[in-house]
Amino acid sequence: MSFSSKTKEDLSKINNLNKKDQVKRELIGYLISCNTVKNGKKIKYSTENEYNINRFGKLLKNCQLDDYKIEIKGKVYTIAFKILSDIEELNLEKLIFESNTRDEELDKALIRGVFLGSGYISNPENKYHLEFTFSNKENMNSIFELLKDYEIATKKIEKENGYSLYIKDGEAISRFLAFIGANQSVLKFEEYRVVRDTKNNVNRLINCETANLSKTIKAGNKQIEDIKFIKSKKKFSELSENLQEVASVRLAHPDASLAELVNIMNNTISKSGLSHRLSAISKFAEEIRNG
Repeated sequence: MSFSSKTKEDLSKINNLNKKDQVKRELIGYLISCNTVKNGKKIKYSTENEYNINRFGKLLKNCQLDDYKIEIKGKVYTIAFKILSDIEELNLEKLIFESNTRDEELDKALIRGVFLGSGYISNPENKYHLEFTFSNKENMNSIFELLKDYEIATKKIEKENGYSLYIKDGEAISRFLAFIGANQSVLKFEEYRVVRDTKNNVNRLINCETANLSKTIKAGNKQIEDIKFIKSKKKFSELSENLQEVASVRLAHPDASLAELVNIMNNTISKSGLSHRLSAISKFAEEIRNG
């Protein structure tokens, strides 16, 4: 089972079906998703997730919408029903929020319904990506603003099948899952996130060390090339005694880093001092090359 399906299974087990306001708000979330089709008062909702369809049926029953039918074609579940007059506020064309009547539990139920209705979350072992799609732009913007009020940042994108909000930041996805009540999924997501972020940090350190090693080898090769060039031109004796000493140590230890060379020289010179002398040798070699 995918991580997305496990998350929806987690959400489908939330036991709040005795709270009518939350049930109705979660149902609205489902209905403004891109997987809902409205024809007058007739509504069809389709999904490939059995947890979605089971949860949806329970929400309908708790809204006294017992007259519904479920069909299965291949992997797709479709549930069809009619809206009754007492829930005409299920306006799929435009969802209007009144900020002065906002209730956090109702908002959580609404967002939970949206995610169950059309949401997707990738396997966090591979990448961080959570997305849900709406049937129209107005509802997408409303949910965008609502989530922003709860400090959950999303980004907008227009697609062929609707309007989507998505999150690619691991911490923001974790906050979103906690907000809608997917507690078990949050714990699992965080486990994956810790492992993945640790691997990324290790890889960054390895890459950094590799880059530093490559830089050290390149610099060492250039220094040795300059020293050998000076010797080939019979100019080595023109170097000062200090520079001759450094040049001889460098030639004897071509793979050593500056820190290792300092140690070989019994710390009689600092790392910066050694670097300065090697630079002076290279400068002398360039002067010879340029005539």
